[in-house]
Amino acid sequence: MITPSPPEWGESQISTGTRIRQFLGEVFQTVLIAGLLFLAVNLLTARIRVEGISMEPNLHEGQFVIVNRLAYRWDLPSRGDIVVFRFPLNPDRRFIKRVIGLPGDHVSIESGQVFVNDKAINEPYLTVTPRYSGEWIIGDEEIFVLGDNRNNSSDSQNWGALPLGNIIGKAFIIYWPPAEAGIIPHYDLAIASQG
Repeated sequence: MITPSPPEWGESQISTGTRIRQFLGEVFQTVLIAGLLFLAVNLLTARIRVEGISMEPNLHEGQFVIVNRLAYRWDLPSRGDIVVFRFPLNPDRRFIKRVIGLPGDHVSIESGQVFVNDKAINEPYLTVTPRYSGEWIIGDEEIFVLGDNRNNSSDSQNWGALPLGNIIGKAFIIYWPPAEAGIIPHYDLAIASQG
């Protein structure tokens, strides 16, 4: 009976041990990269489910939306942006609405028309006009938000201006259901011509 010499046995064991270490190293690297990507995605974005009909006809109940958390880190929202925020009366809830008024603006609603600083704004995304009226002065650290389904929305016309600190980010992609997936359109709310 011939047995392998000790050096050959040791080399075989070393090469198997090396392969196992390489495999475990690659698994560790893969898990680490996946973890870092997951962390980065969660720091840069949020995901929410649209609840209710307040943003009809543009966003629908049950859609899942990706939110850009960095969109307003260095800049204010623009009129027409769709933002996700912590509801001022219950910060555990997240709402999604459209920005209408910016800090310092005077917003008024009368005869189904929204006015910002006494000028009518053009809102091409609406299918119904508001059946309510009112007037609001927006503070320095606040914005005024409304749902697109104006008569079926809990928004700034009910509970007042939204503190800027409550904003989570800008809604930018619908990712579920797949048939409705796509980029969310944001509008530059142009002031309608007077007269």
